[in-house]
Amino acid sequence: MHTGSVTTPFGRRSMTLALVKRQVAATEIKQGKSVDKWKVFRDVAEARETLGLQDRSVAVLDALLTFHPSNELRQDKSTVVFPSNVQLALRAHGIAGATLRRHLAILVDAGLIVRKDSANGKRFARKDSHGEIETAFGFDLSPLLARAEELALMAQEVVAARTAFRRAKETLTIYRRDVRKLISAAIEEGAEGDWQSIEDTYLDLTARIPRSPSRADVDDLLDEMQLLYAEVVSRLETQGETEFNSTNAAHDERHIQNSKPESINELEPSSRKEQGAKSGGNSLLRRPANASFPIGIVMKACPQICDYGSGGAIGSWRDLMSAAVVVRSMLGVSPSAYEEACEVMGPENAAVAMACILERANFINSPGGYLRDLSRRWERGEFSLGPMVMAQLRANNGDTVRRA
Repeated sequence: MHTGSVTTPFGRRSMTLALVKRQVAATEIKQGKSVDKWKVFRDVAEARETLGLQDRSVAVLDALLTFHPSNELRQDKSTVVFPSNVQLALRAHGIAGATLRRHLAILVDAGLIVRKDSANGKRFARKDSHGEIETAFGFDLSPLLARAEELALMAQEVVAARTAFRRAKETLTIYRRDVRKLISAAIEEGAEGDWQSIEDTYLDLTARIPRSPSRADVDDLLDEMQLLYAEVVSRLETQGETEFNSTNAAHDERHIQNSKPESINELEPSSRKEQGAKSGGNSLLRRPANASFPIGIVMKACPQICDYGSGGAIGSWRDLMSAAVVVRSMLGVSPSAYEEACEVMGPENAAVAMACILERANFINSPGGYLRDLSRRWERGEFSLGPMVMAQLRANNGDTVRRA
């Protein structure tokens, strides 16, 4: 049975307070607790990178567990194994002696085993008159028993992170495919707009995908690819609406020409009203900004506006719009210029524009004049926020922001 004492290592190996703490923790095991040693081993293997283990370290732990006679580690039974280095090396697939000692030390440092050395450093066990182990010297496996729940949770987190990473890579692949095919269709079918510029942005983005991307790489690239996808779809939707409106206008004109003269005065006011509504019906204007630009992407692109949010943070589109009003005043943008932007672009998109202007304030001579120019270009269909936000994302990744 485990005695609960703290022991120091034999020979030149030093004792540290961290080792003392781990040994004490290993003794604080709930009465009667038991675990399947192979279940704990699988959790350790799953979480090996988190624990700072190498594959050889896991192999050595596997070998150590084979010397424990039962499949269970129990609080009321001895958890000390005492194989010689020769026996242990054989079960660890012929690992070299120096390598074995190094990985045993790694397991100790990771808090998975504890050395329980005898007076002369030998590993052995003394048995009582009934043949039961009374005292054993070697490697104590009780930390695995004590940390079983912690190791299980650690393994679950690793599996969840790996699953999320795989899904993020799959999502990036799908967005990449969709953007590529949509751009190709737009170019091949002669859609209006600077599609070559959009394609250049796409090629630049795909060129930045590493051969073996990390989770952070995938998340950043996915944000930008989603933004580019939203920009492409918005342009195609806008063009579709323009073509639809043109068809309706031609139909209305034919209808008016074929109607009786006295009906013209009745139709014209209604027609003008409908055209006015259509002119503000661009999908980018009326769609809530968060449908085109996830708030997380806007915050990555324009982090400075967070300083003007309530409590120094922005967690919603309402927070962003409130902060944009403060920024407008701070930058000297007139209320009329901002109101015009809200009316033309929509309040959410106007807030995004103000956040981008704040990021580039040092490069813009007249923020108010610049915002009015954006509003006029938006009305003419010559400007959308996608490239502007993407430029800020790249700028925050180290690219140079040029003077507007």
